[in-house]
Amino acid sequence: MSGTLNVFVVSLDTHSERRIDPHITVEQLKNKLELITGIPVANQAISIQTSVDDPTLVATLADDARPLGFYGLRDWHVLKVDDTNPSTSLTGQLTDVTQVEKFELSDTAYAERTDTVLAYKQRNKVGRFAPKDETSSKPPVEVKIDAGARCEVESTEPGLSKRGTVRFVGTTSFGTSEGVWVGIEYDEPMGKNDGSVKGERYFSCRPNYGAFVRPEKVKVGDYPVEEIDLNEEM
Repeated sequence: MSGTLNVFVVSLDTHSERRIDPHITVEQLKNKLELITGIPVANQAISIQTSVDDPTLVATLADDARPLGFYGLRDWHVLKVDDTNPSTSLTGQLTDVTQVEKFELSDTAYAERTDTVLAYKQRNKVGRFAPKDETSSKPPVEVKIDAGARCEVESTEPGLSKRGTVRFVGTTSFGTSEGVWVGIEYDEPMGKNDGSVKGERYFSCRPNYGAFVRPEKVKVGDYPVEEIDLNEEM
């Protein structure tokens, strides 16, 4: 539907993502929200907040005859619905979800959706997707590690060596700090992934054989695959 806005509707018992026509009146919105939140129209006090992460008040919907656009409603704003008389409704009695089957969406499935906050940020280059200031960024440190090289990765456990093959060298979109990461395909299932992180693939390997480590923890050299002698203790 063209002209609609993607917003979040939040009440004491509910939290959902909805499409709202900014041309409808506050009164019409309340009728719709009663079905979503369970709060009677007469009890609804609605306010607009900046985002899910920023509860800054944008406006209070005080006039039922005004259209939503009058209050500056925008994409990804939060419509917070408070119950002014919870004693007459079930507000607050529906928050026990221990018996409700949990719906989970994998990182890959979430990344493929086009109607999410992540997709919005990617399209509009917001947050971690915003272009970095090239003038203030530090020059990348040269890493002399080649893809395809055999290596051994430093381990925190004494006597444990983690050998594998370098499959990726470069920057990534994950992590809170900048710099180069080295993607390793281990010889044994000692990793954490299959070469992809948060829906983005950097190389391919079997599940739990892949890992990303900092270059300083990687030693490149002639490290053959270690063979296990099954007759050693017989």
